[in-house]
Amino acid sequence: MMRIRPLASAGKLSAGLFDQLAEQIKSGKLAPGERLPTEQALTRAARVSRTVVREAVAALRADGLVVTRQGVGAFVSAAPQQAPFRIDTERLQNLEEILYVMELRLCVEIESAGLAAERASRAQVRAIDAALEAMDRATAQGKAAVDEDLALHRAIADGTGNPQFPRFLQFIGRHLIPRRTVSGLTERMGGERAYLALIQEEHRKIRDAIESRDPRAARDAMRRHLTRSLERYRKLAAEQQKAA
Repeated sequence: MMRIRPLASAGKLSAGLFDQLAEQIKSGKLAPGERLPTEQALTRAARVSRTVVREAVAALRADGLVVTRQGVGAFVSAAPQQAPFRIDTERLQNLEEILYVMELRLCVEIESAGLAAERASRAQVRAIDAALEAMDRATAQGKAAVDEDLALHRAIADGTGNPQFPRFLQFIGRHLIPRRTVSGLTERMGGERAYLALIQEEHRKIRDAIESRDPRAARDAMRRHLTRSLERYRKLAAEQQKAA
């Protein structure tokens, strides 16, 4: 029998209710085709508002775990284990969760750089150069250059000739560049300008390897770039945890 625990006030309530319902669906406690408790019942059991319940059910629907029928209610989907892959943006306010995405990105982008070195057309290599120069200009103007950084990595992904690579980076979206959502890193690296100069040096090594048609060097350069970035954020996470 399904049981919903009352939710604490800390954190996002709809995410907490989503987690409870999703766990019961995935564990089989709520079987395919079974109707979820009514909105009123969930409101009472979790001690939350109807808005919270609606947000949680909407998230379940977005994940393919339930289907809704107008005027009838929400039902567990026929194949909840085949729900589409999704990165929960609500959870990415947590530095630990951002590190998980960075590890995933590292695996994909190392191969992306290697394939770009093998396959990129002259026009695609010029696009990588243009993206690198755009980041230089943004840095010189005192900007954070987040959009330009994204554009550079997408230009490299385009060079693979495999449309799934740029689609994946598009899917990750703004979380591809953690400094957009995480504060404190650039300050501990000597300021934003010094930090951007450092990563631009790493970017140029990737570009040079791609232009030289050296897949191994391109993979190594991308690995060093992303691994160093990952380590910087891991140190920041450790400092934040120590200070908490």
